[in-house]
Amino acid sequence: MSRNVPDDQVIRISLGRLHEGQVRAYAALRESRFKAIRCGRRWGKTELAKSWIMQGLVQGEACAWIAPQHMTSAEVFHDLRDRLAPLLQAHSRADGVMRLATGGRLDLWSLENPIVGRGRGYARVVSQEAAYTRPGDSRTIASMQNLWETAIKPTLYDQGGQALVCSNAAGKDPDNFFCAICTDPRHGFQEFHATTMDNPCLPKREPGESLEAWHQRRQADLQALKDQNDPLVYAQEYLAEFVDWSGQAFFSREKLLEDGQPVAFPPHCHSVFAVIDTASKTGTDNDATAVTYFAYDRFSATRPLCILDWDIVQIEGALLEAWLPRVFNRLDELACQCRARYGSTGAYIEDKNSGTILLQQALRRGYPVTDIESRLTALGKDERALSVSGYVHQGLVKYTEPAFNKVIEYKHNLRNHLLDQVESFRIGDKRNQREDDLLDTFCYGIAMALGNGEGF
Repeated sequence: MSRNVPDDQVIRISLGRLHEGQVRAYAALRESRFKAIRCGRRWGKTELAKSWIMQGLVQGEACAWIAPQHMTSAEVFHDLRDRLAPLLQAHSRADGVMRLATGGRLDLWSLENPIVGRGRGYARVVSQEAAYTRPGDSRTIASMQNLWETAIKPTLYDQGGQALVCSNAAGKDPDNFFCAICTDPRHGFQEFHATTMDNPCLPKREPGESLEAWHQRRQADLQALKDQNDPLVYAQEYLAEFVDWSGQAFFSREKLLEDGQPVAFPPHCHSVFAVIDTASKTGTDNDATAVTYFAYDRFSATRPLCILDWDIVQIEGALLEAWLPRVFNRLDELACQCRARYGSTGAYIEDKNSGTILLQQALRRGYPVTDIESRLTALGKDERALSVSGYVHQGLVKYTEPAFNKVIEYKHNLRNHLLDQVESFRIGDKRNQREDDLLDTFCYGIAMALGNGEGF
């Protein structure tokens, strides 16, 4: 700004205040053209990336923000719009663009767009949650490595632009773009690694809380992260390590039992509910439709969530009309058996694919159904499993005797399909073609009962 500009006409923009760990990351990567920040949950990678991209925009640079899905960048768009409001000349969330009075421009891209970045030139590019992009080498069409080499990196050529790639780790896999750029120097990235504990501001200090009390609570909370999570989950999610999940059973049967045995139906509970998964499967004769029934007791400190029953069927869409009433009859039976104080709260269904049709059919018939929170359904299978793993590890979810001992024939296989799907699940197993409908209902049910309002 010119010194002759009156104070009341000066536009002041805050790029945000960085904590000590973020300052170290900024300093360490400042001179590097291609930067990678690998950090644990809640360290503040997105906040640092927003400050970095805002710096470029205020300086009049053309910038891009790239995320795996449009939903991932929605909050970023709204926050940047508000913080840059005094300089905004035009913006459109639908078009994914902001234009500033400084000449700066921000384009928001989703990796769902196969021509991401083509035809543009940028001085700065942020790639958000890069570990959760499509795996594959540079010859694998639509993989993140392919998009980086053929679409994103060329946008930086004209201006000698810089890239900042931020993410947590998501398994040890050379086909994972983020793992590759952090571990293989041939990609030309300088990496900065930080854990959740390297954010000195978490948990936030409460009003009136003394510094000593806050330090004690911080240590207790950090220890709880370690105690309440599976060691491999803790290493990946909070230490941001590249964990090798191959051969590791993710959900332990031992944690879902009590003294090695399933539990009886709860004598009382808060409510019972069901989760239904129905989706078209390529290569199968008919749709696979699965349901799992749960009892939730918010007053129980040891077993707040019990799996009461389950079912999996292979039926055509038209026959769902006959199957659906049985689900609600079963819920009413279970509500009586478990003396649910609030009875049955109905069924939760994923609102996409054939689940959308099932929701419409159920609502038309007056059944109590609810669509599952979209932020939860938008996650991949691995991310959903990780989001509920802590609850299972703490022993808060239990199999009841009927659910544990149930055996039915499905697709000519006689077994307990719920246990089979849950216990055979492996993180990052790209070759797994096993049925997973009951696994999905298992994860959704835990997330909705024990997670926060959005299922985490």
